[in-house]
Amino acid sequence: MADFEDFSREVWADIEGLAELARKSDHIAPELYEQYDVKRGLRDINGNGVVCGLTEISDIIAFRRGPEGEKIPCEGELYYRGYNIRDLVSGFVREKRFGFEETAYLLLFGQLPDGEALKKFGYILSGFRTLPNSFVRDIIMKAPSIDMMNVLARSVLTLYSYDDRADDISVANVLRQILQLTAQFPLLSVYGYQTFKHYHDNASLIIHNPVGELSTAENILHLLREDSRYTDLEARILDLCLVLHAEHGGGNNSSFTTHVVTSSGTDTYSAVAASLGSLKGPRHGGANIKVVRMFEDMKANLPDRRDGTVRDYLDRLLNKQAFDRAGLIYGMGHAVYSLSDPRADILKKFVQKLAVEKGLEEEYELYAKVERLAPEVIAERRKIYKGVSANIDFYSGFVYHMLNLPPELFTPIFAISRIVGWGAHRIEEIANNGKIIRPGYTSVAPHTEYVRLKDR
Repeated sequence: MADFEDFSREVWADIEGLAELARKSDHIAPELYEQYDVKRGLRDINGNGVVCGLTEISDIIAFRRGPEGEKIPCEGELYYRGYNIRDLVSGFVREKRFGFEETAYLLLFGQLPDGEALKKFGYILSGFRTLPNSFVRDIIMKAPSIDMMNVLARSVLTLYSYDDRADDISVANVLRQILQLTAQFPLLSVYGYQTFKHYHDNASLIIHNPVGELSTAENILHLLREDSRYTDLEARILDLCLVLHAEHGGGNNSSFTTHVVTSSGTDTYSAVAASLGSLKGPRHGGANIKVVRMFEDMKANLPDRRDGTVRDYLDRLLNKQAFDRAGLIYGMGHAVYSLSDPRADILKKFVQKLAVEKGLEEEYELYAKVERLAPEVIAERRKIYKGVSANIDFYSGFVYHMLNLPPELFTPIFAISRIVGWGAHRIEEIANNGKIIRPGYTSVAPHTEYVRLKDR
């Protein structure tokens, strides 16, 4: 053991030295991107994504065209299969129904289900809401992980071995796989978390079986809580979060990953695992955790909550003098939206109700104050091309906090919802039989003559 530890220390020292060599050799001067007209990150100078595909699944609107063809920022709009997200939410909320299953049907099949179709779809998901025999014991419990996204990815790749038609990429079989994974994701996430708590924190290991007649949101709370109890408002606001996270255009990183990997002709499990790896990144799926931790730091360091005091803290955030010194106000701004994020607008209307139920009105008021002041502070200190507003991560982390969901499950809940969008994009890519996605890179490395080893 000691020899291995000595070897590890010695090798790590070598790796650190080689890493510095790699950093120097791989550095590309920023001005070269402009010289070669390369859209870094597939974005133009204003941050707009380079169009590289067509989709019918969802649409995002953040600008309108003026009389001279100029782009004018507008209130954000989001459409699922042509339906305005505000209308979809209003429909199932007004009728006091859970909306995630209906939204999943819409995204996958391009039309809203009638009562009978929705009932049958729920029955299919309920039937798939199970795992192979001994999967929890042999796969999830044998190698508990501190990161539930890794648990999800590992479990998804392992499920490949349990599927007799794993490599069949016909639309019918891929649809069956997506429906099965949609039903299984809550189990994989919650069971992974319960196992982690048991082995790492010595908590009691409680594994509840899912309940067939419950919605996805209800099952998440049922599986997670020791007594399986939850209020109707808790379940409905979690359901709303699932609806709002289910899809967001083909250009977001994880959905684009789905298209890229699917275009190679690979199996569903590999494509979904790749998308999970994308979503795990803090620049994509982990932002709401940052918001919650930023507010924890804010509350610990504010002498009072007057506007001036809060503005001063936000100034220090931008000056890299507070929280994680990253110079960011987490939850503010979006790559596409300018004046508003419709998902944040919708969610905010329900957040206050939950805050009242939980006795957290003062905390809600602090969130609302930061939402009001942050755009002013950012506008004073930064050049803004398109306006800035709260995004959905600003409030979703607060919602999960009020629901007593552990931070370890914040991003997996995003995945539980987004698997539907990924599935729709995977099927769209397969149905259109496109070419393998292969973007081009311009080489800026000078050509050099080979030098023999003895002469180096």
